[in-house]
Amino acid sequence: MAHYAFLDENNIVTEVIVGKDEEDNIDWEQHYSQIRDQVCKRTSYNTYRGVHNKGGTPFRKNYAGIGYFYDEELDAFIPPKPFASWILNTETAGWESPVGSPPELTEEQKASNSFYDWNEETGAWTLFTPEV
Repeated sequence: MAHYAFLDENNIVTEVIVGKDEEDNIDWEQHYSQIRDQVCKRTSYNTYRGVHNKGGTPFRKNYAGIGYFYDEELDAFIPPKPFASWILNTETAGWESPVGSPPELTEEQKASNSFYDWNEETGAWTLFTPEV
């Protein structure tokens, strides 16, 4: 089972469908594009940030979702930018904070269901601990 993403005139994904697997030398991207009169690109359900989660070959960096951007130069689906300050990693086609990943939680923080969330105003990760 293959998945295909339809793109608007700005290369934004408008829909993702289940379609035909590649077989008999048929170009299904072209086939679906002609039917819908809209650019169509195959996408891999098992690819995330440039890694195939079943050990296969990653395809177009990310599984496409509605609102994702298709970058022709990278041949990649890029999710919407979560914050203005975040930077695109072109190797993974994923967004990263300008200060890197959040700090590791301590065992005590994990036990209390604490988590880090990005604070765009301060440009830093903020620790949240739910009240009990």
